[in-house]
Amino acid sequence: MNLNYRHLYYFWVVAREGGFSKAANRLDMAVQTVSAQVRELEASLGQQLLKPSGRGVVLSEAGQTAFRRAEEIFQLGSTLIEELALVGAQAVLRFSLGLPDGVSKLAVHRLLEPVLRLPNLRLLCHEGEFDPLIGELAMHQLDAVIANQPAPANPNLRLFSHKIASSHIHWYGPEALLGKLRVAQRIFPDCLKHLPILLPTTHTPLRHALDRWFEAEHLHVHISGEFEDSALMSLFAMQGMGVFPVSALGAEDLKSMPGLLCVGTTQLGEDLYLINTRRARQHPAVLLILNPEESAAIRHG
Repeated sequence: MNLNYRHLYYFWVVAREGGFSKAANRLDMAVQTVSAQVRELEASLGQQLLKPSGRGVVLSEAGQTAFRRAEEIFQLGSTLIEELALVGAQAVLRFSLGLPDGVSKLAVHRLLEPVLRLPNLRLLCHEGEFDPLIGELAMHQLDAVIANQPAPANPNLRLFSHKIASSHIHWYGPEALLGKLRVAQRIFPDCLKHLPILLPTTHTPLRHALDRWFEAEHLHVHISGEFEDSALMSLFAMQGMGVFPVSALGAEDLKSMPGLLCVGTTQLGEDLYLINTRRARQHPAVLLILNPEESAAIRHG
């Protein structure tokens, strides 16, 4: 039996789009043509891959297996195109990094400083939810993920988590907003009761820790904004929208942002983890993040 990769591609697109009509629009083909190609694939494999579900389709058990392999095949094809484009050109070091929603981008920028000095670096940053990024990492579509939680304990994933940073949480706010407080209202953390607050969104570990801290400190705060991106949160703060929390590591970058002042520091900590696969453990960027003191040796070695 010879596998028809064109038929497999049509099946892959249908599975990703969730239906033949959407897949046909993406492929710019007739629905009947796409359907016929997928049926031929099923006939050649002797397995039903797709089952009707409402107005769309869902994967059968065999279809789930086929889809996982198709994802790997076409991801490799995409990587091949990128690598061939570099043939004859100066060698490029590609580093594909996943950044979950809620992780401090300011802190990540600080941790990546040694990596940014690598010659001919091509850095690709992918943002999204934690679980899908971990799935992409396990399928070798990413070289590493930097997150504020370790990888789930699943031996089938074969992922390795390394704590690379742990820092206290600082609170910053715009000078103009803080200047409006009376002297008696400026004592931290009680002053947070009198200020608009910007926070990470509720699905992040830091937000859960902050909510528990508010409760322990008997702080009833007014939340004026919630953000998945910490860097975006700091920009809104600069415009006077409110005060916001940031890890001490990320706070270093705030020195370049005019008009922001430190309100106070909590003993609440944020941990950051580098998660990688066995295949990527010798990647120069991974080695530098885990051992930043070796930066010079790797750059000149």
